[in-house]
Amino acid sequence: MRSAISNLGNRFRSLCGGRDLSVIQNMPCSSNPDDFVEKVVCKKDEIPENGMKEVEIGWEDEKVLLVKQKGNIYAVGTKCSHYGAPLVKGSLGDGRVRCPWHGACFNITTGDIEDFPGMDSIPCYKVTVQEDDSVVVQARKDELKNKKRKLPMSKHICENQETYVVVGGGPSGAICVETLRQNGFNGKLFFVTDENFLPYDRVKLSKQLDVKAESILLRSEEFYKENDICMIKGKKMIGDSELKEKKIVLQDGTSIDFTKIYLATGSSPRTINQAHDVGNVFYLRTVEDANKIAPHINAESNVVVVGSSFIGMEAAAFCASKVKSVTVVGRGAVPFQESLGKEVGERITKLFESKGVKFVMKANVSTFDKDDACNVKAVNLDNSTTLPADLVIVGIGTVLNTNYLDGKGVELNGQKAVMVNEYLQTNLPHVYAGGDIAYAPLHSFYNKNASIGHYQLAQYHGRIAALNMVEKKTPLETIPFFWTMLFGVGFRFAGYAAGHTEVEIVGDLEALKFVAYYSNADKVLAILTVGMDPLAAQFAEHIKMGKYIQKNQIENNAWAAA
Repeated sequence: MRSAISNLGNRFRSLCGGRDLSVIQNMPCSSNPDDFVEKVVCKKDEIPENGMKEVEIGWEDEKVLLVKQKGNIYAVGTKCSHYGAPLVKGSLGDGRVRCPWHGACFNITTGDIEDFPGMDSIPCYKVTVQEDDSVVVQARKDELKNKKRKLPMSKHICENQETYVVVGGGPSGAICVETLRQNGFNGKLFFVTDENFLPYDRVKLSKQLDVKAESILLRSEEFYKENDICMIKGKKMIGDSELKEKKIVLQDGTSIDFTKIYLATGSSPRTINQAHDVGNVFYLRTVEDANKIAPHINAESNVVVVGSSFIGMEAAAFCASKVKSVTVVGRGAVPFQESLGKEVGERITKLFESKGVKFVMKANVSTFDKDDACNVKAVNLDNSTTLPADLVIVGIGTVLNTNYLDGKGVELNGQKAVMVNEYLQTNLPHVYAGGDIAYAPLHSFYNKNASIGHYQLAQYHGRIAALNMVEKKTPLETIPFFWTMLFGVGFRFAGYAAGHTEVEIVGDLEALKFVAYYSNADKVLAILTVGMDPLAAQFAEHIKMGKYIQKNQIENNAWAAA
């Protein structure tokens, strides 16, 4: 097998230090009875089949979640490892519980995370059913307190000269490197990102523009060092790379020979040509972008947001109470028209207008006016409207970061997305791709291919790619799950609605307590829920189990009771 070359090889040798490292570290164990709590928590028949119940464990008001399935009882942590949602209010599938807020899934036998978002698993506890049907749970006190659990990791064994490379420091790459180590890969592992930061929770940027990178890191520098993951920051993979020959080249000229590679290089904001020489016009993708925008948000600022989809609308919501004015400019008749439909877009418009946000729709930017310092002072639209502006935030879509693959033997489609199979493998068997750039089969879309820029899907791709890279053959089976929070109102979207021809609302749209169904012919492709948890999680679980929803099941959400 080829090994890493040039100066990076020395870095990995220094990580190894000549140690004989175990393949998998044992999880911490203890025989001290003071480290555990054990209690009779209920009777077996108090939990219905396919039911869940939170019970007190008798130590510092802590609780565990009991799950009964196929006659067996399991005990796991009560909270999702992502943002702490109560799992008892989630959806129970076949051997897993799904978070009601964002759709993450945890195995009820092991507590291991199986779908995302989130980085960690949850604790699982020992259950004993006594002869009188009393259910006894034994739990470690530290796991009860911590609520999260990191899976054991392999480390590099210097004798193993296999080299895996993961390119792209977003959520997909972050999950991939961890999953590789969690599943026994003990060769050299390089993790390359073009950002100057460790992987972070990118979802928070448009909702909190003044956030600091250190506060949203997914893992610490020490984590990557401890697990022999060689982190390379601030360097792009460039077109000099020769993937057929299993070699990549970084922008500083460093090259790495590899055995297998995972590409998850994401996307970049689509730009406005007229803004190339105008100051205080910003795009939002990285934490550095967000931190450039934040100083311009003040009580005297007139803010114009160009783009009326998720990035633009979240940024507008963040700015609304902090600036003099916020105006959203959009191409469609209403915000989110293409993704969520006219009726939902109209209701979201009313929500924003109630908070002082103004809209100019069916319009595009024509030119910018500049002051003497070449900073923006006004935005001119193609409908003859001029908007005063001290700050412009642009969110008009993205372009895929795949130019470095031109002519390198990896098959791309017309939109320059990477063609992959159900195992995220490209036409080059040693090259895998995922996240935004992957044109991959989609379980909820009847296994048709699609390219989707969702955080949850990117993390899931990282896991599936890693499993297949270590020869644990695992096909894609996730259901896309997207969410946003606008002025304190949570929107949950499950499925994939491309090609939908009808939108049907069930519930009270005005009261923001409804389900929107996106259908094509008789098939429901996706749903949006507002104030109706855990219906989005239930929908995802139905599709996961092959229970596709038909239009005749929409009325009164009849499918959810089936």
